[in-house]
Amino acid sequence: MRNKGKLVFFDGQKALFLLLDPVVSILLALAAGAVMIWALGIDAGLAYRALWQGAFGDANALANTLLYAVPLMFMAFAFAVAYRAGVFNLGAEGQMYIGAVLAAWAGYAVTGLGHTAHIVLVLLAGAVGGGLWGAAPAVLKAKRGVNEVITCIMLNYIAINVTNYLVNTRGPLRGGSTLPATPVIQDTARLSKLIAGTRLSSGILIAVFCGMALYIFMWKTRAGYKLRAAGLNAQAAECGGIPTTRCAVTTMIIAGALAGMGGAIEIAGVHSRFYAEFSSGYGFEGIAVSMLGANHPFGILLSAVLFGALKNGASAMQIQAGANAELVKVLQALVIFFIACRWSIAKLLAYKWGAAGKDGGGEAREEDG
Repeated sequence: MRNKGKLVFFDGQKALFLLLDPVVSILLALAAGAVMIWALGIDAGLAYRALWQGAFGDANALANTLLYAVPLMFMAFAFAVAYRAGVFNLGAEGQMYIGAVLAAWAGYAVTGLGHTAHIVLVLLAGAVGGGLWGAAPAVLKAKRGVNEVITCIMLNYIAINVTNYLVNTRGPLRGGSTLPATPVIQDTARLSKLIAGTRLSSGILIAVFCGMALYIFMWKTRAGYKLRAAGLNAQAAECGGIPTTRCAVTTMIIAGALAGMGGAIEIAGVHSRFYAEFSSGYGFEGIAVSMLGANHPFGILLSAVLFGALKNGASAMQIQAGANAELVKVLQALVIFFIACRWSIAKLLAYKWGAAGKDGGGEAREEDG
């Protein structure tokens, strides 16, 4: 955006305006959750304090919260970039699995590389694998008109079961242990730890960098403008000379690469090998994270930390307050429920300001850049 002849990289006021709805939705979800907790005979205040302490109480708690948030960031990026271009990517789970297994192979099979080169190779292997897996639904939609939602869901199951075969008994990538997993990756392929004594790796820094890069690409480049234009109105974009079919394929490759890189970071930064069914459903949780973050990279970074805090603080809430850890999933569902209701304080304020500005010829218009 340009303001008085100067390029504005990020409009903080507009960003706060867009985050208003998610913040209010979170507050409503916490209020509704408190009513449910009280109805069960549990002190809601104690439960929420325990949840906070479990998620942010000390350096170890914060590290684990960020650890849970990293894969959610990448899965949400994978959903958001496709959604902005008018494609519904429900295949991040499968893209993550393919990226993770290729990253694990690159981590243990390739030898003789330095630490930096090996890390780059592992991340590239994950991104390429996820990108190619993500391109398949887009190509089928472009060439045969097949709905990408159906193909994405089916490819998730294919990816999970194919990778299960690769590491199960007599699987070609099975390691020398009793676990259904690949061999342990080499030390040169492992991401460094950010906080000593924790599992938090430099993957969080890569996630933040990817979020910033995604924002610059989608909102500050011509290619990103074309993708967003195709998502807003495909027919108008076609009339304007934008190849919407190519945009759909491109955006799914980018989305798949982000999901695959998320899987690679899980291998190189957390597990040090690929396990069968290592994901707890990150691909599908990423959809909720993206929705809460308004499908915007910076919003996603914040919402992923929130979901990571809920996952990490659940056990503390159960131990200290006696509240079932499954209540955290209820809180997550309530957040999405209030987001999906499509009531909007931001739009109400925009309407009010627009009505107030009619005398001066102004008109409110919501933007997200």
